Amino acid sequence: MYEAVHAYPDGDATVARHARTAARHGYDGLVIRTRAALESANDGGATTAADGDAIADEYDVDVVDAVEIDADDPTGASGAVGNCRPEHTVVCVAGGDAALNRYAVEEPRVDVLARPSAGAGGFNHVLAKAARDNGVHVEFDFGPVLRRSGGDRVRALSALRKLREIVTYYDAPHVVSANASSHLELRAPRELVAVGDRVGFDPEWVREGLRAWGSIATRNRERRSERFIEPGVRRGRYETER
Repeated sequence: MYEAVHAYPDGDATVARHARTAARHGYDGLVIRTRAALESANDGGATTAADGDAIADEYDVDVVDAVEIDADDPTGASGAVGNCRPEHTVVCVAGGDAALNRYAVEEPRVDVLARPSAGAGGFNHVLAKAARDNGVHVEFDFGPVLRRSGGDRVRALSALRKLREIVTYYDAPHVVSANASSHLELRAPRELVAVGDRVGFDPEWVREGLRAWGSIATRNRERRSERFIEPGVRRGRYETER
């Protein structure tokens, strides 16, 4: 199973710290959503090169280079996806806004729609069908349930239940994450399964969502090794001719 994290400089821990903790928790791999995290790291005040392969070898955890695009609108997201797709194994688009959610699920070059319920846009059956048809995985972010309390936690639980109802009904692909920005926020797979159980999710469904990150990485690595690049195969709604 895999987890997807934000590492330094966007997060509070380096790739190495995340990897060490992930290995202790029993993960097979770690998806690094931060674009620059594998270029440099800051660990205890010392700046060093963060070599993903060396970290993977040291901690026996697969380290996957990824990017999470946080754009203001679909046009900005489209440009960023076009630039990042050839360079990163996994491409995520941060959602929450209705227009961004729609762009992401309609764009086959996007691997994961991250945090679709984070804003006021919501997620509906039309988007679920588009995600299914285009192979875009919908993220179930357990972070708010793990790190919030009171009314915020209740609302997060409700949002997860609603999202799952729509996603499972239309058989859209999904991923599960704690969305950690620090190694201290990483949770073992069994803890995420327990959170899912609290929401009423089948344990195997949660495990499937954790394994899906690794499946995406494997698929995309094979495509890159064959010099296969998706842009141009199908154009998203906001993709322009180049």
